[in-house]
Amino acid sequence: MRNSLVLFLLCCAFPVLGQQPLSELLKQYNTRSIPYISPAELRMNQEQTLILDAREREEYEVSHIPGAIYIGYSDFDEQELQIADSATRTPVVVYCSLGIRSEKIAERLQKMGFSTIKNLYGGIFEWVNQGYPVATMDNRPTQRVHAYSKHWSQWLKAGEAVYKN
Repeated sequence: MRNSLVLFLLCCAFPVLGQQPLSELLKQYNTRSIPYISPAELRMNQEQTLILDAREREEYEVSHIPGAIYIGYSDFDEQELQIADSATRTPVVVYCSLGIRSEKIAERLQKMGFSTIKNLYGGIFEWVNQGYPVATMDNRPTQRVHAYSKHWSQWLKAGEAVYKN
């Protein structure tokens, strides 16, 4: 009887201990107020898109999507954002580690007048997971990705997870 009880408890506990799928994680934290763009779709349109990195400076300095402009998250300041008026009509993609912080920054950009704005589904983690490149501050390719924290790093399946510069 005792072995049966232990087996039952283990069977019930393992699904809880397993990693939550990315889609469920994003449903839990995001409202979908900003439409998603897949990493593959961004890659196909990368040259015609203004890509904004909504992570912390330390994360951006480890690596970022080539051509991305740092706008930050906790230090994001609409007053200091120096983007030409024409950029408000340019397709914009905002990303962070997974697409949670970037949704909040994208909502603020939308209020500033950006009309064509999307959130990168799965953020830089999914970008790297799908084999797309990231670059260092001097634009050299790298495998290093700031993983934000041990907890959030479970969604980074490729590249080299780092936690500081």
